[in-house]
Amino acid sequence: MTARDQPPIRRSKRTSDLRLPTRVAIGRARDEACRQDFVSFNEIAFDLLSHGKPLLKNWHIEALAYHLDQVRLGKIKRLIINLPPRSLKSHVTSVAFPAFVLGHDPTKHVIVVSYGSDLAVKLANDFRTLVCSSRYKSIFPDMRISRTKNTEFEIATTLGGSRLATSIDGAVTGRGADIIIIDDSLKPSDAASDAKREHVNQWYGNTLLPRLDDKQKGAISVDSFKVAAKIGWSLTFPLLPAAMKRYHLAMVDFITAGVGMCFMRSGNRGPS
Repeated sequence: MTARDQPPIRRSKRTSDLRLPTRVAIGRARDEACRQDFVSFNEIAFDLLSHGKPLLKNWHIEALAYHLDQVRLGKIKRLIINLPPRSLKSHVTSVAFPAFVLGHDPTKHVIVVSYGSDLAVKLANDFRTLVCSSRYKSIFPDMRISRTKNTEFEIATTLGGSRLATSIDGAVTGRGADIIIIDDSLKPSDAASDAKREHVNQWYGNTLLPRLDDKQKGAISVDSFKVAAKIGWSLTFPLLPAAMKRYHLAMVDFITAGVGMCFMRSGNRGPS
């Protein structure tokens, strides 16, 4: 049979119907990825707040995001994070994470504690900028800030949730939380002071810990800078090391290890 005698090739109609995805479809897929994956969401959050600075991606950010998302899902109730300065700890834990939590459930209550009011306000303003952005609203359309409660320290949602910013010795009386985040409870210059560490520990046990609405299901994340081994953690609870059995520890030490090592410890996750 010659080429002339061969029957004509019938092209499938499906082949001609193929189309590249539209910008709208790509945008929806991107939003869905950010909605489901905290690492992807954190990258978008950084891009919105960094004023053009590129994100230097590293494995420790993914490790941090993983542990925090386990807190959101209720799989980790107590988490201690030790990281060196300038490693995006505050951005991930105090800005992006509360936005991610409230995006998934705008009825949640989150308290974020810092060592001073200036830092607390700065992180709250970053959070507000993030959740008010058009990109965030596209990712989480059900999360909206209430017009009746949008202050320097507190941002409420239209569904009754909130993010409350406070400082050590700040007022939390009468307030409850589903998640408490303690982000740098001491200045680096105060970490070596036994008296100041003990003061923070007492405030944590007597004032902050009772703020959990549900002592069984409520979660606490303690985020602190890594200091010299002589000092240990900047926030060393009176119940440590016994309480370590109830905490997950995520520690990244770039200074002594050079290239970085991650240590995670888990045990009984009962109430502290």
